[in-house]
Amino acid sequence: MSRLIFLVLFGMFFFFNGSAKIIMPGIFADNMVLQQKSQVAIWGKGKTGAQLTIITSWDNKTYSAKINSDGLWRTKILTPAAGGPFWISISDGEKITLKNILIGEVWLCSGQSNMEMALRGNSSPILNSSEIILNADNKNLRLFTVGRAVSLKPEFEIKGDWVTSDSESARNFSALAFQFGQILQKKLNVPVGIIVSSIGGTMIESWMSKESLEVIKPSLIPVSLDTVKAPHKLATTLFNGMIAPLSGFSIKGFVWYQGESNRHEPALYAKLFPSMIENWRKNWGLGELPFYYVQIAPFGSSDKTRSGPKLREAQLKTSQSVANTGMVCALDVGMENDIHFMDKTKLAQRLSYWALGDTYGIKGINFRSPEFKSLKIDGNKAIVSFNYAPYLTSYRKEMQLFEIAGEDRVFYQAKAEIKANEVLLTSEKVKKPVSVRYAFKEWVMGELFNNDGIPASSFRTDDW
Repeated sequence: MSRLIFLVLFGMFFFFNGSAKIIMPGIFADNMVLQQKSQVAIWGKGKTGAQLTIITSWDNKTYSAKINSDGLWRTKILTPAAGGPFWISISDGEKITLKNILIGEVWLCSGQSNMEMALRGNSSPILNSSEIILNADNKNLRLFTVGRAVSLKPEFEIKGDWVTSDSESARNFSALAFQFGQILQKKLNVPVGIIVSSIGGTMIESWMSKESLEVIKPSLIPVSLDTVKAPHKLATTLFNGMIAPLSGFSIKGFVWYQGESNRHEPALYAKLFPSMIENWRKNWGLGELPFYYVQIAPFGSSDKTRSGPKLREAQLKTSQSVANTGMVCALDVGMENDIHFMDKTKLAQRLSYWALGDTYGIKGINFRSPEFKSLKIDGNKAIVSFNYAPYLTSYRKEMQLFEIAGEDRVFYQAKAEIKANEVLLTSEKVKKPVSVRYAFKEWVMGELFNNDGIPASSFRTDDW
């Protein structure tokens, strides 16, 4: 009996190695968008030792690759300036052809529920969704949603399909990522591909590799998924299942919206977030790719530890310390009783301002929020100066979110007066200010903007 089992297994092994077909991860498929003017990596599996011939239709160039002893192959092809449609053929004697390929700009968008939420809405609606869906037809905008997958090790395969943007496909696609891609496509006038890899209710450690966690908090790394009811909430599982299979796929940059599930551990997040950015860039091997992200929006909470504003602070400091990153402030779009606020359009616009102004170098686009520069004390006045704001405005509304404290460390609401890029603060209860806070609470609605209408982040000058 054991001899029979051996022969069957041997026969299966021989059959696989003798007739294995070319297999590529799902991200390489009909209708895909490849990054323009790049050395684009493509890879897959096949018969060990087989020689592959790869032909690209845009230049009729032929490339070759050999499948290694593990049954894997990888090579790079040169892409031209934006255009299409094109095709790529890969053959080991039997040919597969990837059709209707566009060349343009590709972005990967990831995070939790406010990134994942589709235009159709869910338990919470999306503002102006019907109009956005109605105007979604765009043959030069391609969309890819990564299928949910968890793993304890980096995976090869990824599920999903490239689809052309229309009312049906847009309806089921990330509201934030769709509008970001739509703005880029219209402004750049080239094909744009948007990849979304996101799951609601997930913590940042789920999206991090084992390598990046080992140096910060190795105790988070799971050893088994057995009996786990929500494996997508475990560290490394989503990186392995939904990010690692994409690593190396040529993109222009990353867009990230996550943090709500980590808001009770802001000090840890301050370490994890920069580590994740560095590790993703390392895995892609394309240098310091742009990494733009949304700061979590205010949300009604009774948390007296101010964990929400502290998490926002950690995100702000990341943009100040990690090169080629940019943060979009969401201080004016939150909803007190719904963490899934309706207005994804403002944030998509602000993300696109970062990409268009910072990455693509389009002049005249201001993409930065006003940012605390300095604090000067003049008698009973606290004078706060800001960068990236030649002029500040509250839209003529009386500001109520500034607080000042004296040496007793007790904060009182301050009277605020704007003068150009400064805010002058006073309070009858504080004779000699030593510290300032702005919007440093769980729930607020931002009231300070620069003259381009971009809100300032909450901040504090103390660390009490």
